[in-house]
Amino acid sequence: MYANLFVLLHVFCHAHMNSFGDKFCFTSFGESHGAAVGGVLDGVPAGTVIDMRLVKHELLRRSGRSQEGVSQRATHEYDEVEWLSGVVGQNGQLVALGTPIAFIIRNADARPKDYEWMRLNFRPGHADFAYQAKYGIRDWRGGGRASARETASRVVAGTVAKQLLEEKGVHIHAELVQVGSEQDKSRFEALLRQVKQDGDTIGGIVACTVTGLPAGLGEPLFDKLQAHLAYAMMSINGCKGFDYGTGFDGVGLLGSGLWKAGVVPSPASGGIEGGISNGLPLVFRCVFKPAATMARLYRGRHDVCIAVRAVPVVEAMTALTLHNFF
Repeated sequence: MYANLFVLLHVFCHAHMNSFGDKFCFTSFGESHGAAVGGVLDGVPAGTVIDMRLVKHELLRRSGRSQEGVSQRATHEYDEVEWLSGVVGQNGQLVALGTPIAFIIRNADARPKDYEWMRLNFRPGHADFAYQAKYGIRDWRGGGRASARETASRVVAGTVAKQLLEEKGVHIHAELVQVGSEQDKSRFEALLRQVKQDGDTIGGIVACTVTGLPAGLGEPLFDKLQAHLAYAMMSINGCKGFDYGTGFDGVGLLGSGLWKAGVVPSPASGGIEGGISNGLPLVFRCVFKPAATMARLYRGRHDVCIAVRAVPVVEAMTALTLHNFF
């Protein structure tokens, strides 16, 4: 009996390695230079009309084609979504059946030969060594699951979640607010261009604001709203940090300057107090590292600043996180 229980627990735990969410569950699959990436989204209410234009728009944002310092691969991957199950065409619209929605995005510009040299070489700061140490095998073709290519499926699922949240009056907006130490947005492109010319990479910060979120979401003590958000953001490839409200910037401030007597809920809290949403705008930031793969060291196509294309991914993961609280 105990052996069977152990097997069930083992299967249950490992089934969630590539899945996110509970009532609204998203499972991701696929590798960077494999046939496709994709996902299964379970929990979409029957009758939901999926806004295909919005999905395409969000995937285009993720590609970053018109932005400086973006991988050349982004200009060749057109990210056409193929809906495999859980939807039906009705009057020119895509309507959810209430059953699991499966979709794929074929990798149209996979070039595994560009990474042949990685069969026997590990890149410092990347997942190569850790994957090999854990599994005894790895997908050396561009990093496999550790590649940002995987986030395309997150954007599809997150866009559906975002659409459902907007129907409830909840709106999510993220933006790139810092590149390296530069916070002046008018200087971002010039900085990225220079880093690209140097064959190097640079980090960045993405800030996200959620409005229309009702008070009362989240549970003390180990199920706090910010804990769920941090878990989601830290799952994004290249994300190295998360803060909300005053965050790390608040360390040098005095409490008397932050917490005003009689002002409840406090704007300085970032929309969360005691792990529970307080009805004010939810504000948080994500820090992205300089990419470990750079042109001056490696062949292939690389992003100069992964934070640039992470903006819609942050929004997607925020939507997937929040929708599980409704």
